[in-house]
Amino acid sequence: MASELRTRIHDSIASIPEAAWERLRDDAWTPFQERAWMLALEETGCAVPTQGWTPHHVALWRGDRLVALCPAYIRDDSYGEFVFDHAWAGAARQAGIRYYPKLTAAVPFTPATGRRLLVAPDEPRADRVRDLLRALVSTAQRERLSTVHVLFVTDDEAATAEAEGFAIRHGLQFHWDNPGYTDYEQYLARFSHGRRKSLRREQRAASEQGIALRTRRGDALTPDDAPMIHELYTSTVDRFVWGRRYLTPGFFRRVLERLPDRLELVEALRDGRVIAGAFNVASETHLYGRYWGCFEEHPFLHFNVCYYHSIAECIRRGVRRFEGGAGGEHKLSRGFEPSVTRSAHWLFHPGLDRAVRDFTARERRAIDAELPEIRASTGMRPFTTG
Repeated sequence: MASELRTRIHDSIASIPEAAWERLRDDAWTPFQERAWMLALEETGCAVPTQGWTPHHVALWRGDRLVALCPAYIRDDSYGEFVFDHAWAGAARQAGIRYYPKLTAAVPFTPATGRRLLVAPDEPRADRVRDLLRALVSTAQRERLSTVHVLFVTDDEAATAEAEGFAIRHGLQFHWDNPGYTDYEQYLARFSHGRRKSLRREQRAASEQGIALRTRRGDALTPDDAPMIHELYTSTVDRFVWGRRYLTPGFFRRVLERLPDRLELVEALRDGRVIAGAFNVASETHLYGRYWGCFEEHPFLHFNVCYYHSIAECIRRGVRRFEGGAGGEHKLSRGFEPSVTRSAHWLFHPGLDRAVRDFTARERRAIDAELPEIRASTGMRPFTTG
């Protein structure tokens, strides 16, 4: 008879053996599920208690074998999560209800859908996902945490969480999908004549400004690129009142050392100098736009570095989807389409739970009602191979 499952809490990614982690890999894996990525966040001072992220990873073990894992953190605030619950926390405070600390299952600072509940491929996935969700709730209850939040979950995880009694919240991002373009002109052909003319004008601006674009990836990137990438990153976050330096220079160096085959750097060069760039993460099928920055301002530079150049690269390499990150309705007129994101929430206080469920239900209905209009606003014609 197989031994029973045992829940274990890990206070660091490092305490989970690499071989055990690798046994959880499946076909839906993204680069953000890589142990090296999440370990780098902890070891370089990003997702650590002093920054409001106390590792509290929930694992299911059968004997000495890891069968399921949910990376999670005890949080004293909501910064860096990108599923915004500040209003919920404010309402709780006004009602005299304690909201923090809470338990959040997420890849820190990463608004990208992917497996939050990792299960060994030879295990019944639905059963182990259910077990992990129950373990999250029981852990939070035992430790007197106010809530449980599982962010940017996959469709199957959301369905299981809803069946387990979690409130499901929807959000919107804008993704570029490749239906099978053979070249960049096929992509442009889906727009009206006027819009196509505008896109070409914006794309042409780079060469007219004497700016060359290139992508470096894999062996063309080295840890020595980390200071420049961090400088690009901070050039953007420091520009905004709400911007926060979540990532350290050491983080970029670490992932460049350990995950070079999952990283890309789009560079804009003028007179041989890098004047702007975008740090992206890639798999065989997906490109994830992460951090953009610039040292010089030029018209349409952001669009060329962050969108047009990488769209052309996705077409050339046969990449299926380009996720540009959170926000950015300006992406719609450039071929990105709305995509629904999902998160799951458990609130122990009955009154706050009712209020949040009412809010999330209304929010979902509003998103459902807006989707047809948003899709139509892209102005894209149906894709044809003719």
